[in-house]
Amino acid sequence: MNLIGKVALITGASRGIGRACALKLAKLGADIAINCSKNKALAEEAANEIKNIGRKAIVIQADVSKQKEVELMVETTIKQLGSLDILINNAGRTMWCRFDEIQDLGIVKEIMETNFYGSLYCTYYALPYLYKTQGHIVAISSVAGLTGVPCRTIYSASKHAMVGFFDSLRVEIEPKGVHVTIVAPDFVKSEIHKRALKGDGSSLGQTPMVESKIMTAEECAELIVNAIVKKQRLLITSTRGKVGRWLKLIYPSLVDKIARKAIDQKY
Repeated sequence: MNLIGKVALITGASRGIGRACALKLAKLGADIAINCSKNKALAEEAANEIKNIGRKAIVIQADVSKQKEVELMVETTIKQLGSLDILINNAGRTMWCRFDEIQDLGIVKEIMETNFYGSLYCTYYALPYLYKTQGHIVAISSVAGLTGVPCRTIYSASKHAMVGFFDSLRVEIEPKGVHVTIVAPDFVKSEIHKRALKGDGSSLGQTPMVESKIMTAEECAELIVNAIVKKQRLLITSTRGKVGRWLKLIYPSLVDKIARKAIDQKY
């Protein structure tokens, strides 16, 4: 695999899957624009790692839920790195509570604005440049974007919205040379779980997952980058997710049981 000279913009890349993708792409020769919302110091650390590999890296602090900040982020990427070949819509928020436990409906807005609207804004402003390079859009959705998952109702809704949007967008833009890959990870070891929102709008503060039994961000990034190189339409990262996609057609109640079990066991 050789991505020398390619430029990738990755949202939410100061840690987790985004950071792992940034490092993997850089090792294959790409220059990277690292987006972060808050923790700029972590993003700078990732950028320094990339520079030590011998590739260019810039850090752009922007909230993807803010349209003007996204527009400026894309413009900055073009100005400093010259072009745009790969956009990875990775930034996201999640939740961990039943719908009837939600006390602050503000979490609905927060999750939808980051996960869905953030991806939409980034894609909208990046698309004119991706047309020029016949580039690639990656949407980091979730297995929760393909089926229902308890305690993740709003998160699941946002990821279902991403799947619908990017599936439809693919039909529009592939004739113009821009490819779309939708990624549906199962549980991944990531800071996103620690920052999951409770029903009152506060963060959990600690991961609810049994992290020793779930995929690492680096393992997930390896699969994502392979999917980019192969121009894969859909990447589901777990056997459980792949089987569930087909079982949903013939035995949907079993898929519900599998989803409940996954949440109960927390892996």
